[in-house]
Amino acid sequence: MMESDLKILDLINKTVEQLSDQESYDLVCHEHRLGEPLPSTQKLAKIVNMIREIIFPGYFGDTSLRSNTIKHYMGVYVDELFELLSEQIFAGLCFTCENPEMVDMQERRVHAQGIAGEFISHLPEIRRKLVGDVETAFVGDPAAKSQSEVIFCYPAIRAISNYRIANQLLKLDVPLIPRIITEMAHSETGIDIHPRAEIGEMFTIDHGTGVVIGSTCIIGNNVKLYQGVTLGAKSFPLDEDGNPIKGVPRHPIVEDNVIIYAQATILGRITVGRNSIIGGNVWVTNDVAPDSKIVQFKAREASFCDGAGI
Repeated sequence: MMESDLKILDLINKTVEQLSDQESYDLVCHEHRLGEPLPSTQKLAKIVNMIREIIFPGYFGDTSLRSNTIKHYMGVYVDELFELLSEQIFAGLCFTCENPEMVDMQERRVHAQGIAGEFISHLPEIRRKLVGDVETAFVGDPAAKSQSEVIFCYPAIRAISNYRIANQLLKLDVPLIPRIITEMAHSETGIDIHPRAEIGEMFTIDHGTGVVIGSTCIIGNNVKLYQGVTLGAKSFPLDEDGNPIKGVPRHPIVEDNVIIYAQATILGRITVGRNSIIGGNVWVTNDVAPDSKIVQFKAREASFCDGAGI
């Protein structure tokens, strides 16, 4: 073996030793336990796509649906969805288990199947809400030629669909999986909606890129956001040891019929009152009364030229 090859081999061996040092990976390693499955982002993507096919029949997938065949195909889709979703819920439950040696895996599998069945029973309600979201986006955008265009093309509908799926799973106490589902949409669309946020009906986001909706946000009905809007927190309260306190409401409440324009930043547990308009590029950290309009002050025309001889 050549000297150069020996140097490379030695370098690789040292690197392997460093990467195998437990202190270096202790906080970022998940040790597998016998019989424990891991959640799969690929399978979850398939699940989300399948739900999208069920909610918007005939738009996605390869099946040509007709009124006389739709019941058959719905049955096929729902059966497959139940099997896939049960498996992933089971994986999520196992992944977050603190005392696996005390858990009956078969009992947990049956529990996962029960959750999957309960989730499927909510699909008609999820569809009803998404139909309202689609119609709101269509009516509110003069550029939209049809509801079909909104369903096919609009990133907001993809992100809101993922959110409504994830939010329902979270309400059924499914761990980890809801966050994976919303982060899939975040990666695809640039729209970041935490699955724990509570969002009412007829919700829409125009353009969408850069929107952030925090975990404790409460959003009412008929609310419209534009690109770059942040519904965020001002700070994180700390406990006596200096660690962040989890679960404290720290994001805005946005009441019904509010419009928030591009790049507005709304921070803290404040309330934006119903029927209000928040203009673009404003920074809001105090309550906004109902029926308000918050905009930037207009700069005095030619203020940069005064006395400059230009």
